[in-house]
Amino acid sequence: MALDPSLAAVRLAVRSSLGPDTTVLVACSGGADSLALLAATVFETRRTGARVIGATVDHGLQPGSAERAAAVVAQMAGLGVDETATIRVTVDPGPAGIEAGARQARYAALGQLAVHFGADLVLVGHTRDDQAETVLLGLARGSGGRSLAGMRPSFDLDGTTVVRPLLAITRAQTEAACAAEGISWWEDPHNADAGFARVRVRRTVLPVLEAELGPGVAAALARTGEQLRADTEFIESVAELAIADALVAGGLSVATLLELPPAIATRVVRLAAIDAGAIADELTYQHVVAVLEVGPGKEIQLPGHLTAYRSGGVLAFRPTVTG
Repeated sequence: MALDPSLAAVRLAVRSSLGPDTTVLVACSGGADSLALLAATVFETRRTGARVIGATVDHGLQPGSAERAAAVVAQMAGLGVDETATIRVTVDPGPAGIEAGARQARYAALGQLAVHFGADLVLVGHTRDDQAETVLLGLARGSGGRSLAGMRPSFDLDGTTVVRPLLAITRAQTEAACAAEGISWWEDPHNADAGFARVRVRRTVLPVLEAELGPGVAAALARTGEQLRADTEFIESVAELAIADALVAGGLSVATLLELPPAIATRVVRLAAIDAGAIADELTYQHVVAVLEVGPGKEIQLPGHLTAYRSGGVLAFRPTVTG
């Protein structure tokens, strides 16, 4: 019997992402994406002898979340992982909202688990659909090339490499892969809650775009992010070098900023603002330009309770005073 094409695609994507790792930690929520990722990882590591840890994070945001986490642990064990782990986190929504708070808490927990188990690699199950949604949300926020570049295929998490093997795989493919292996998955009620911007994009905006512009919009958005990523990363590497030249006692030299090309100057200001405490996800291009153009004695309020101000020839940041 021929291997289901979606199952084959998921396994190939995972195989291409694995290195000579001895311990791999796979984040699993119980949804189709993460279960397909976990099952493929177990399959692909059989011949390498790598140890596979299945981990689920209980965000505590829904009634019965502890029972749901226990069910995921049992399912991961049934799929053949070497060990399972569950960790409960406290989500602080903060100014950026509950989605950002949950994401921050989740990655912090995965980092802790990676250290605990000595994992060389952490795998997470974001798909091409997730990438398209991320690019579209970044476009709507107007927060610049970094947001339009979408999610990175891999990144460093406190010394552990996190990889997203399924960014070229669709959500429909992960569901088909699970179905081919007889794996049932959980539908998170939050994925139907229109109070979340990502849900509105997934259920309303993208279907309208597909209907009006033709099929392939999600793929095109994901491809756009991929194309922009290399350019963005290069420009940001130049900005990271330039910020060292602009730093003076108390902040950034306005004279040095004015000598830089606008594409670099805006990124230097953005990097400095984030380093001072601005919320990256809410810091828009308009914020950055306003900071760059702030006059002597003027102030700009930034997300994250941060104030940018100019004192003489220095652009500086301080916590916003309220009350």
